[in-house]
Amino acid sequence: MRVVSGIQPTGNLHLGNYLGAIRNWVRMQDAMEEGSQCLFFLADLHAISMPHDPAELKKGTLEMAAALVACGIDPQRSVLFNQAQVPAHAELQWLLGGTARMGWLNRMTQWKDKAGKNREGQSVALFTYPVLQAADVLLYQATHVPVGEDQKQHLELARDIAQKFNNDFASEDAPVFTLPEPIVPPQAARIMSLRDGSAKMSKSDPSDMSRINLVDDADEVMKKVKKAKTDPEPLPSEEAGLEGRPEALNLVTIYAALTDGSVEGVLRDFGGEGFGKFKPALGELLVETLRPISTRFNELLGDREALDAILARGASRAREIGTPTLDATYGALGLVRG
Repeated sequence: MRVVSGIQPTGNLHLGNYLGAIRNWVRMQDAMEEGSQCLFFLADLHAISMPHDPAELKKGTLEMAAALVACGIDPQRSVLFNQAQVPAHAELQWLLGGTARMGWLNRMTQWKDKAGKNREGQSVALFTYPVLQAADVLLYQATHVPVGEDQKQHLELARDIAQKFNNDFASEDAPVFTLPEPIVPPQAARIMSLRDGSAKMSKSDPSDMSRINLVDDADEVMKKVKKAKTDPEPLPSEEAGLEGRPEALNLVTIYAALTDGSVEGVLRDFGGEGFGKFKPALGELLVETLRPISTRFNELLGDREALDAILARGASRAREIGTPTLDATYGALGLVRG
């Protein structure tokens, strides 16, 4: 079993990033049996399909690498790298461009959503990045790819490209590409803003009080939880009692996610209590959970040499794993390389 997954290299990481995606990666790594392998990459090549600030992209890539390691991704057990250090991703995208079809890409829901009405003004990269996504997983002969609802269509495209390429350029008993199967990870907790329970926690919110950052110290965490928006009612004993109380639901959801429990379980423990008791308990839980993560995160950000070494080693391993597939693709297409 070989699992491949990528993540956008956003900076200013917060609690929503950790509970929403990163923790699932760590658990996937920890559940791998001997002989199986996880490859996790930072999708910096994908990031340039949209307008971006080069300095912010570089900073975000390093921050995401530090965050993944701080949260538990072990570079000795998993292959952690950024796309830009493995040119085979871009090479294979071009080689697959002769197999992918315009009609397939035109049907991509995310292309329609991101391009909006101004399709003529969008970058070619935004249109073709699903082919790069296909290359990301096909390069490594991935057997499984974690997908949420918004990525199922892209994995289906990768399978279509792989199948057509195998049919057109390979024999049935010696296909060039493995058709990856989807893994639907456990549904992650949806973490909302501390200032507005109807909006997702986001780094783009102008108020830093709206989110718990991975770099926040204990005092900052306790302060933000104490000032988080709530209502005057005590916590109910059953989940139905949280209906119409988005801020209360959010705080209870965060507590449940941190303890691997359920909203119902939290309410069994705190039902009837006011936020004067619940908020300090939540704050302490957050501090204890995030302290080792933020400590390691800051250590790594302060040691650029160590961070560069982690990504370089991961990229070297990724290039080694991907080279046979890239060579086989060139060969199947009849391209002369000396």
